[in-house]
Formats: sequence, structure tokens, C-alpha cells
Amino acid sequence: MNLSPRRKPFLKDSDIFKKSRFEAVYYLIVIIFLVIIVRLFYLQVIMHKPYKDRAFAGQYKEQQILPRRGAIDAFDGNSRIPFVLNEDTYTLFVDPKYIKEKDRTAEKLAKVLGASAKDIKTKINNSQTRYVVIERRLNEKKKKQIEDLQLVGVGLRVVPVRSYANSNLASQTLGYVDQEGNGKYGIEQYMNSDLKGELGVLKAVTDAKGVPLINNKENVLKDAKDGKKILLTLDVGLQKHVEDILKDYLPTVNSKSGSVIVMDPNTGAIKAMANFPTYNPAEYYKVEDQKLFQNAVVADPFEVGSIMKTLTISAGINEGVVNLGGTYNDRGVIQIGDRDVRNVSGYQTPANRPITDIITFSLNTGAVYILQQLGGGELNEQGRVKFHDYLVNHYRFGDKTGVEQGYEADGYVPDPKDGFGLNLAYANMSFGQGMNITQLQMASALSAVVNGGTYYQPHIVAQVGDNQLATDDRVKVLAKDVIKPETGAQLRSVMELAVNKSYTFLKRDGYLVGGKTGTAQIAKPGGGYYDDSKINGTFIGYVGIDKPDYVIMVRVNEPVIIGYAGAKAAAPLFNKVSNVIMDNRLLSQTH
Repeated sequence: MNLSPRRKPFLKDSDIFKKSRFEAVYYLIVIIFLVIIVRLFYLQVIMHKPYKDRAFAGQYKEQQILPRRGAIDAFDGNSRIPFVLNEDTYTLFVDPKYIKEKDRTAEKLAKVLGASAKDIKTKINNSQTRYVVIERRLNEKKKKQIEDLQLVGVGLRVVPVRSYANSNLASQTLGYVDQEGNGKYGIEQYMNSDLKGELGVLKAVTDAKGVPLINNKENVLKDAKDGKKILLTLDVGLQKHVEDILKDYLPTVNSKSGSVIVMDPNTGAIKAMANFPTYNPAEYYKVEDQKLFQNAVVADPFEVGSIMKTLTISAGINEGVVNLGGTYNDRGVIQIGDRDVRNVSGYQTPANRPITDIITFSLNTGAVYILQQLGGGELNEQGRVKFHDYLVNHYRFGDKTGVEQGYEADGYVPDPKDGFGLNLAYANMSFGQGMNITQLQMASALSAVVNGGTYYQPHIVAQVGDNQLATDDRVKVLAKDVIKPETGAQLRSVMELAVNKSYTFLKRDGYLVGGKTGTAQIAKPGGGYYDDSKINGTFIGYVGIDKPDYVIMVRVNEPVIIGYAGAKAAAPLFNKVSNVIMDNRLLSQTH
């Protein structure tokens, strides 16, 4: 009997190989299975939302919902009326993804639009975007014709555009709205954030033709928020009168351009603001000269000429250095360095003259005399600093007024201590040369003087919002101490005296009319001035019954006339505007 241990069967090499291969296949299957499980978990759980979004992306169509721009109203006497509204137009667009028959689509659209089928097909072939604009500003008739074609991948989008019922009226004051819905120039630019509203968004799942499935739960909707309504201080009737007068009058004095502002000195409200030439805001894209968009009353500072003497004499009266009842020794010609300051012909002989003659007969040497008195009797730094203080801190020159207009200019007032030839520069400034201000700045400053010393914020917006009342809610006092009340009363008396003595054609029984002319040299871009054949005419004044109700400033650019531009070109324009105000009983009476 064999009791030796039993041996295990000997495995051949082939058996070992088979076993190893089996184990390798087994582990490979397990690994592949685990990878699949992990991959499924990644796709179904972790990447569920991204893949869902990507799947819908081909069916999603995002569209902006345009708000309606806020309407603009204005005054008509004591009532408010619509001035700028909106009307619906349509933008024709295509989604190239859904257009299979491109030639047919282009030809059918071209027939309706009266356009080139080749150009339309070029746009359709644009594969860079899902939204290709074919035509803008289509009317209701064209819209209906395109809808009747029932073309796949072709859509129409409602786009409200501005409707200017009064065509060119107050165009530079209003500005315009571009095809992107942004306000440009004027009120439309300054108040754009209030007028524009907020865009809405529609993200809609579409069918195979690209048509949104309105009731699909995947749609995302954000409602548009319409813009705010605005009420202007402008009186539409007065604005139209002023623009008609300006347009008809300028050719009679051979002037190609001019401007007028009419404002209430007791509130700062602008009642009319006109420029010529003008344009139609609804057709802004036809304008070739960009300067035509600018409201010159607020955006074009210039040397205003002798109307500045009204503010120079006000500073002298307010400082107590001149007295309207007194006289002064007028030399007719004052030499400053190597230059002479002269009066107009007829007033160049030395004489003892009433202080009131400085305004009544527009004496340059008289304005320089007041500047000297501010300096203790001579031209010096003390007088320059004092006059500069009035110009900048009292009359608020050299800074924007804050009126609701795009591109308002701030003007320029030279520093009284820094520069060369400062005595001559300030002597010229005393009668309106050598410094730049806008018509609005000048009218606002004079308003503050003739009303007794209160500087009201000049404004052209009376209300913002849905208030339907015809009221001015934006009257704001910026300063109450521009001058003393008695200074304002004295300036009014001398301005009315000037009308009674020098501009008698402006007088009107039963009304207060005061005013002052200005004939201003025009500065050359490189320095110096053009000769007397190239000048501007200005006139500033007021009308009222027992107080100034309206301050009016007119500007006539480069008239070709015989005589002084202020008296012969600007004063008659002031007369026409003031007569419209008086003829239409636009004045108030406090008694």
C-alpha cells in the first residue's frame, strides 16, 4: 500500500494561459461596465441640464420685447397737448436656418419690397446669425403683404418709432431717436433713461418652422416696461409763432441763421426755444450737416456784445460804485496799453454824461468806467476779481445751467489773475467781447436780475411721469442773492428808459418793455477778429404788464445790412416776438 502524499495534477502552460485570459476578459468587462455606469451617471445626472439646454438651443428663439418710448406733451396755453407720440412700424427679418428655398424666398420678398432679390439672397445666406434684418420701418400694408406670403423662416417685429405730428417744430430742442431706440440730442438724449423704458425678453421654444410655441412651459418671459411720459414747459402756439417769425425774418436782413429763446424769469421755465435752419426729426437720417442737430441756444457759446452792459451796470449798482442818478466823465476813447476802446461814432468826444447813457446809448467807455470803479477808480486786479466774481458766482457763467438738453456748453470766462493783457481783456468783457456764453446763460442771468435777485434753474421739462395735470412741478431756486432787489428795479428802469429813448418802435401802451442791443465782433479761430462786415446782432429784453413776464433774447448771425446789427437786425426781431406775446395776451397781471 502506497502511503505517500497525493500530488496535484500538473497544469500545462496552455491551461495557465487560458485561465489568465479569462481573468483578463472578466476584469475588462467589469471595468467597461463600471465606465458605462459612471458615464451614464455623468450624462443623466451631472450633465442633465447642460444637455437639455443644448437640445433646446436648436429650438429656442430669443426675441426682445420693445417697450413703448415715453410720449412727450407740451403746453397749449394752460392746457397740455400731445407733442411727440409713437407709431408702430415693422422690421422684416429672416432666420437662415429655416429657409430651404432661398431663391424663391428672396424673389417673393423683393417683389413686395421693391428691392433687389440678389441683395436679399445675400443677406439670407448669412449663416453667422439667426436674426438677419432685411428691411426696417415697414408700414401696415407691407406687413400684411409679407404675412400673406406665409414664408418659412421669415418674421416681422413690431418696432415703435417716434411720430412728430408738428414736423420740424422745436426739432433741435426735441432731438431724435435713432433706429436702435436711443435718444440723440435735445430732450430725447438728456431724458433718454426716463423715456426709453426697459426691454422685455421672450425665449420661446419653436416648432420646425421656427414659430414660437406660446404655451410651452419652457418659455421665458420678461415683460417690457414702457418709458415715462414727459411734459415740456414749451408753449406750442408760441413756439410755432417764434419759428415762423425767425424763418420769415432772417432773409430780410440777409442772415442765414439765428436763434430765439423766450423764458419766464419768475420760474426759469423756457416757453419757446427756436433755431433756423431746422430739420425734421422723423427724417434725421437725411441730414448731411451734423451741426443742424445742435440746439444753438444752449450748445453754441459766443461773444454776445453790448447786451452784457446790462449785467456790468448791475454789478456796479449792486456794489454801490455807480448811481443811476449820477454822472461820470466819459472820455469817448480809453487807451489801454497799445489799444483803444472807443464808443460808436457820435459819442467819442469827452463829456460829462449820465450813468444811464451807458445803456441808453451803449457806451463802451461807460462799461469800462464801471469796471474801473469796481477796482477803486482804475483798471486793476481788484476790479477784475470783483467782476469775475459776478460773472461766475452771481451770473453763473462758465458752467452748464443743467437744462435738459444734450450737448449743453459751459462757455468760457478768462481768469482774472492768470494771463497776459488782462486789463484789456476785462475791459472788453465789460461790453461783451473776449468771453463766450450761450443765449440760455445770458437769458437766465438777466432773468435773475430783473426778477429781483433769484436765479431759477432754467428748465424745459415740467413733469416726468403719468401726472395728467398741466402744471410745472420742477421749479427750483438755485440762488436768492444774485443781486439786491433794488438793483433789479434800477436795471429795469434803465432798460425801459433805453426803449423809450433809443428803440421807440418797441414801445407798447399798457405794457412794460425793456431792452438792450448788442453788435458783436466775431472772433477768428486763430486769434483776433473779423472786420465789421462779419458781425452778429443780439438783443435782450423783457415784456410784462406790471412786472417782467418774459425775458427774450434773439441772435442774428452775420446779417448783411446798413447800420449796427444789434439795432438794425436783432431789435426788429425782438419786436416781432414781443408783439406776438402781447397780441396773444400771454402776459399775467398780479393786481
